[in-house]
Amino acid sequence: MKEKFSLWKTSSLGLSLLLVLPILAIFYTALFNTSVGKTDDLFSHLFATVLPTYTYNTVVLVAGTMLLSAVFGVPAAWCMAMCRMPGEKVLQWALVLPLAMPGYIVGYIYTDWFDVAGPIQILLRELTGWQVRAYWFPDLRTLQGAIIVLALVLYPYVYLLARAAFMEQSSSLLHSARLLKCSPWQSFRRVSLPLARPAIAVGLSLVAMEALGDFGTMNYFAVRTLTTAVYDTWLGYSNLIAAAKISSIMLLVVVFLLSLERYSRRKQKRFQTQFSSHEDNRYALVGWKKWAASFWCWGLVCAGFLFPILQLSDYAKRYFTRSWTNEFAVYAINSLYVSFCVAVTAVCVALIVNFYRRLSHEKGSILPMRLSSLGYAVPGTVLAIGIMVAVLTLDHSVNDIAKYMDWGRPGLIFSGTMFALVFALTVRFSAVAIGSIESGLSKVAPSLDMAARTMGCNSNQMLRRIHLPLVSRGVLIAGLLVFIESMKELNASLLLRPFNFETLATYVYNFASDEQLEMAALPAILLILVGLIPLILVNRSLEKAH
Repeated sequence: MKEKFSLWKTSSLGLSLLLVLPILAIFYTALFNTSVGKTDDLFSHLFATVLPTYTYNTVVLVAGTMLLSAVFGVPAAWCMAMCRMPGEKVLQWALVLPLAMPGYIVGYIYTDWFDVAGPIQILLRELTGWQVRAYWFPDLRTLQGAIIVLALVLYPYVYLLARAAFMEQSSSLLHSARLLKCSPWQSFRRVSLPLARPAIAVGLSLVAMEALGDFGTMNYFAVRTLTTAVYDTWLGYSNLIAAAKISSIMLLVVVFLLSLERYSRRKQKRFQTQFSSHEDNRYALVGWKKWAASFWCWGLVCAGFLFPILQLSDYAKRYFTRSWTNEFAVYAINSLYVSFCVAVTAVCVALIVNFYRRLSHEKGSILPMRLSSLGYAVPGTVLAIGIMVAVLTLDHSVNDIAKYMDWGRPGLIFSGTMFALVFALTVRFSAVAIGSIESGLSKVAPSLDMAARTMGCNSNQMLRRIHLPLVSRGVLIAGLLVFIESMKELNASLLLRPFNFETLATYVYNFASDEQLEMAALPAILLILVGLIPLILVNRSLEKAH
């Protein structure tokens, strides 16, 4: 039995170190690289010329997206949790839908609408008789426009967590606020908002990391950030080491954001004193307040999801015969194959680290779970750099050994192949599977483990006969979530896919970047519909919890 346990411990620690290896590779390459010459010259040149501008754009982008996401998401969450209004049952889940929309698709559609040759300016000129360039009109393809677009698709992170926090607050506090003659606005500002602040901070940290790692929208809007600098340095200058140095700067930003998020919720448990009540204590909105709240919430749904999906549906209908091609089928199969491989691998990793945590009573047994989950916080472009550094090192080592043994050079075995892409997506999304399976295992009573031990089951038999049947639903959900996230991943797929290999995400992005989204509307709709599945699951779990 001891040997079996040591095998679980070794496997868990080995997998966690393997998954954290790309992150370590980035810092090692950036700090301890011994090469000189062009690498140092290029990074010094970038640092002296464009990196300050890229850093400024990144800071403004992240801060602006966080601020606007809070402006969008917090009032909507308050209305859904604390107010009675028309259509609330539909709005509760509809407000989450924009999260399934890729930012670059929304950016393309709105840019097309607001362009000089777009329908909005054409209508404006027809109504006023103005001539082209004889009037001022806001340009959406700017840093400010990118902030608006990202906030429209990322505010659901804030909405979901803020709504849950508002719903969990003690009903006695709300009663006390009403007895003290507090208006709904005063109750929100003095009671609900301070208590929900930690949850809002968590949502804003997710928004910040998504905005920091966004490449598609920034590249389409021609806004240069640290993420686009990594991409350009690697592919444009063919300089992996300089790209690793820029990536290390982004990783430090991610660490800062995570530390800030943890600090903001350090006292969260102290404030969550909940008293259940079956009484409906929500405010009944009437008059202009009812219509203003409805307009605000439905406006977010329409701007972030309904209008773009209707435009995509129109494109798909008009260009169906040109979109339904053999290429579309091949790229769909590629996406399904890669996502399936990643889902199976991530679920296996999650089962191993979770089961070791359950078997062990040591304090350090949670370390493999935490290390295996770090990749989820790393932007896809940065993670791709770490993966490439690691697999290239592995390829060079294999070739050196083969040369020493006179076996000839086998060439690139790991980099530039499906292995690198599957490895990157596994590192990126193992945290999703780990969290889902951890939740399922936590509901299995420890007494079942003791009963299995009494009946002579070893750890492998206990996992196969007891735990897997009980957590099978959690395993399926974990695999499904990882599968869907892998289908939508763009950044890592752009940088690590093999030659002449496209996924649906890269296929759609390539058409959007070439101003031909109409040709890729059909696969874009498929990606969006696939992305709706985890949103539905999250919303249902939130409803069941309350």
